[in-house]
Amino acid sequence: MDKITSNSFIQDIKTLLDTARGKVYKNINEIMTKTYFEIGKRIVEEEQNGKNRAEYGKELLKTLSKELTKEFGKGFSVDNLENMRRFYLAYSKSETLSRKFELSWSHYIFLSRIKNEDERNFYEIEAIKNTWSLRELRRQFDSALFERLSLSKEKKKVQELANKGQIIQTPQDLIKDPYILEFVGLEERASYSESELEQKLIDKIEHFLLELGRGFTFVARQKRFSFDEEHFRVDLVFYNRFLKCFVLIDLKIGKLKHQDLGQMMMYVNYFDRYEKTEDENPTIGIILCKDKNETLVELTLPKDTPIFASKYQTVLPNKDELKELLEDKNSKEEDVK
Repeated sequence: MDKITSNSFIQDIKTLLDTARGKVYKNINEIMTKTYFEIGKRIVEEEQNGKNRAEYGKELLKTLSKELTKEFGKGFSVDNLENMRRFYLAYSKSETLSRKFELSWSHYIFLSRIKNEDERNFYEIEAIKNTWSLRELRRQFDSALFERLSLSKEKKKVQELANKGQIIQTPQDLIKDPYILEFVGLEERASYSESELEQKLIDKIEHFLLELGRGFTFVARQKRFSFDEEHFRVDLVFYNRFLKCFVLIDLKIGKLKHQDLGQMMMYVNYFDRYEKTEDENPTIGIILCKDKNETLVELTLPKDTPIFASKYQTVLPNKDELKELLEDKNSKEEDVK
């Protein structure tokens, strides 16, 4: 029998069906999430009519759960009804039903538990922009992404994180301090080598790209260049499509030294002269180190340099400690004023 179908034809049909399923799922998810928002609203309004809100609320959810489960099946446990209630309370002040809920219900259950409205808005925007799975959203929250980005910005620009998410327009917008590399699986110790850390990052390159931020693509590992019969190697080379420039990363397992900064300056100058094209922007250099002296960095690097030094941690940070750092940074800014 003659072959009357081609692989491209079949694939084209499959693509149409996959696209249609995606749109159906998105529409169903949005309708479902808006309905849960409305249910949460009705629950809160009904609770407000009760004399003893705490006791009345408990009995209300139990009765409602029993009736809805009998009529509509699973999905209406007391816990899930409480999630709908919390969802409404979290978004009722600033959101309306005309707004599109673009994430899954599971995402919004998690987001509703974030008490700080600015922080919650930031994670929602970033999850939508970067199509984070629920697992990745949790990881970014646990690694205190909002606080780490806040630490690297002026106080007046922190609010932009809540309103717009991370906007990448300058080299400073890319930088975090510290970077959290808990996904590499290395214990918090000083005995591992730079090559071991580098290998772990390569093995987990997808996770590392997510930690670096938006717009990064991997270019090379141990990028070699030579001049005057001397050979040099850059640990990791990336490219950022938003800034249209190379981003060089050098790994240091110990405390940062002024020689490390000088070495990175040489790497950046080489890439600017011999690698980047005329339509690309100046190269950025990032040194990831276990510890650093801020004064050393400030005195060694010229002002407005595209070179940055950031600490890294191989375990998840304590969010309370990072928040204290943020508060301390803000108080110092006020003192300067």
